[in-house]
Amino acid sequence: MAFTKPEQIDRARELRKRETAAEIKLWESLRGRRLSGLKFVRQLPVGAYVADFVCRECKLVIEVDGATHSSDEELAYDMRRTAYLEGQGYKILRVWNLDVFKNLDGVLETVLRAAGKL
Repeated sequence: MAFTKPEQIDRARELRKRETAAEIKLWESLRGRRLSGLKFVRQLPVGAYVADFVCRECKLVIEVDGATHSSDEELAYDMRRTAYLEGQGYKILRVWNLDVFKNLDGVLETVLRAAGKL
């Protein structure tokens, strides 16, 4: 991975300050190796993008998506981003805000499967 530019670090910091309610809820289950000992970080710059949650050891990116990921332009951006991250060796897991609120246990089970822990 290339060096991270200062503006990307600033953007990641700003995103951490403005987390969505779903990101906050999921982070509470991921932080501090709470999920099966996996170490996750949040809002990590990866190339030109900032990933919501990343487990470096299992090369897993979790993206928490809401209604803003439904227009053609947004979907095209997400596809480019996914292609880039996969090109860096990451597996991408997208979860919906509603699933985090209504089925957190199911989301965490899906994360464990994606991480190869189930």
